[in-house]
Formats: sequence, C-alpha cells, structure tokens
Amino acid sequence: MPVINRVAALADEITAWRRDFHQHPELLFALDRTSGLVAERLRAFGCDEVVTGLGKTGVVGVIRGRNGGSGKVVGLRADMDALPIEETSGVPHRSTVPGKMHACGHDGHTAMLLGAAKYLAETRNFDGTAVVIFQPAEEGGGGADVMLKDGLMERFGIQEVYGLHNKPGMPLGSFAIRPGAIMAAADRITIMVRGKGGHAAAPHDCIDPVLVASHIVTALQSIVSRTVDPVQSAVISITQIKAGDAFNVIPETAILNGTVRTLSESVRDLCEARISQVASNVAAAFGATASADYGRGYPVTVNDAERTSFMADVAAEVSGEGAVERAVAPMMGAEDFSYMLNARPGAYIFLGTGPGAGLHHPAYDFNDQAAPYGVSLFARMIERAMPAA
Repeated sequence: MPVINRVAALADEITAWRRDFHQHPELLFALDRTSGLVAERLRAFGCDEVVTGLGKTGVVGVIRGRNGGSGKVVGLRADMDALPIEETSGVPHRSTVPGKMHACGHDGHTAMLLGAAKYLAETRNFDGTAVVIFQPAEEGGGGADVMLKDGLMERFGIQEVYGLHNKPGMPLGSFAIRPGAIMAAADRITIMVRGKGGHAAAPHDCIDPVLVASHIVTALQSIVSRTVDPVQSAVISITQIKAGDAFNVIPETAILNGTVRTLSESVRDLCEARISQVASNVAAAFGATASADYGRGYPVTVNDAERTSFMADVAAEVSGEGAVERAVAPMMGAEDFSYMLNARPGAYIFLGTGPGAGLHHPAYDFNDQAAPYGVSLFARMIERAMPAA
C-alpha cells in the first residue's frame, strides 16, 4: 500500500507548517513558539487530550480510537529543537533568526508527526490509544530523559514507542532499520595532564605536559585496536588539546577533550576504565600525572527485535519491500530517543530524503517531498499496531 491518499492531500499544508518552523528555529528547551503552535494545532485537530509543559516545553497529544481508547497504547515521537548554526541554504523559507537554524530536520519531524496526528484524529481507524510526543532539546539537552522524569510513560500508559529520523543521501522515501543497537552512546572525556613548567630552552628542567599529552593521544588509540574485541565497535576521538600561552614557555598543564562512541554498555564500561588507566600510566612514565573525567551522555539506541520487524513491515507497506533496508549498519552518531527505548520497547528508523546537504550542515534543508512517506509510516504504525475490530 503506497502513501495514504489523505496524507498526500495534506502535503501542501504539512509543507507550510514545516517551512514556518524552519523560518523560526528555537534551541533546546526554549521552544515557546514551536511548542505553542504544536499544541494549538493538536487542539484544532480534535485530539482528546493535549498536555503542555512536560519536560519543560514538551507537548503530548492523545488520540483515542473507535473503541474509546481501551486496550493498547502506542507512542510516536518527534523532536522539535534547532541548532546554533548560521544558515547558508539560500532557500526562500530560510531561518529568520541569526545564528540558529533547523540543520537536522527536526522541523520536518515535527511537521510529519503533526500530519499523522491530523489524519489519525480525523479517521480514528484503530482500536486503542495513540500518543503523539513532541520532544524538546534532543540536540544535547537530553529532552527525552527530562520528559521521562516528568512521568511521560506512566502518565499516558504508553506500552510501545516509535520514532524516525530523516537521512539525506538515502533514496527519497526509502527506509533503513536494524534490530539491536542502531546508534551509539555518546560520552565526553576531559584529561588533565600536570607536569612542571619552565623555560622552553631548558626542557631538562621541566616535565613537558604537551609532550605527555601527545603520547596519551597516541596511546588511547590502542584501546580500540588492542583492548576492544575486534567484532565490537568503538571510537575514541581526541578533538582538542589546550596548553600554554607563550611560544617560549613550557606550561604546567595540558588539557585533552574528546568523545567516545560505543554500541554496547560492556564496551562503554571498558573504554571508561581503560582511558583512565592509559592516561595515568603514560603520564607516570614521564614523571607527570593525568586524571580523566569521563562524562556519560546519551546511551546506546537499541531497537527491540520484534518491534523492529513490525516497523520494517509497515515501512514496506508504504514504500515497497525493495525500499526497506532491514539490517542497516549501526551509526556512531547518538540520539536521545535511546532513553525512551530504554523505558519501553520500540524501534527507531531512518527515512531517506534524497540528495542534498548533510545533517548539521549550514546549507541543509529538509526535503518536503519526503514528508508524505514519514506521515504515512506514523499513521500506519498506529493502524497496524491496533487494528480496528
């Protein structure tokens, strides 16, 4: 079954919503305009309940099926926040806010879930309850976790939860998913190296923390190549080295900053332990000291196997079996929908938007032609998960 006819008829309206969001980007939890418009539209669609302020600026809509909503409860999630990037796309609907833009397509995600909510509120061709979740602060603020701590799952009785993300470079209207880990955990590391400063012309009287830091950077790469099981995955990237203020002074300290990406909790634990050991022991070999601060960020995004198969089947109804990759390689980027998947079984899928600038690029713009596929997927997920008697 292709894109739903009613959804295709809504395409222009969904595009208008999306481009309005694109012109007025907001960051993290400061989503007063965006969440206000989302709540206003959900009420206009006739949702049975609209709740605001969950997770600070999150919005939740409840749509009950033909049986009054008894039985199963399924959640659908979209993120709403933009990024602190100056837009260079040049499109007529480009950002009107200096230094802010929708460079990750959350404007498209929000518009697609609004389209699905409008369709579901009109048709109600299901038995059970659909809960549409509009989440703030995916871009570093952990908005999903904040909504969960506000009682999202318990308050609405959500039993399963699903989400999607647009993917430039994948064929338009195609889908990609996998069971198990689909996106990585994202952690931050800071390593403080302490040596002995002095004149750069007399290094023998000093303990050079820049030299020590350089050896630590090299040694850290041995964790992935020689400590992590070769069939597992990990990335350790040192992205900043900060030391000194003068060309002729060996500084007292050097600071290393970076990120660690892993696809399992066991490898995550291993990397945390080994980074501290490697840094301190390498430093000790030079007579210096090093301490590692390991900050855990978003956890691994793990798809439930049964729900992944179900979501892939529905995607095949929308776009055809040939347009669905059911075993896509995991990606080392991170996603805070992982918190929701830790709380309830569900799945996360990628939607192809065709050629164009990549995510987080200043010239990025969500391809509105992809929206009917995403809306149809969301809508069919509800109708297939809770078919009307």
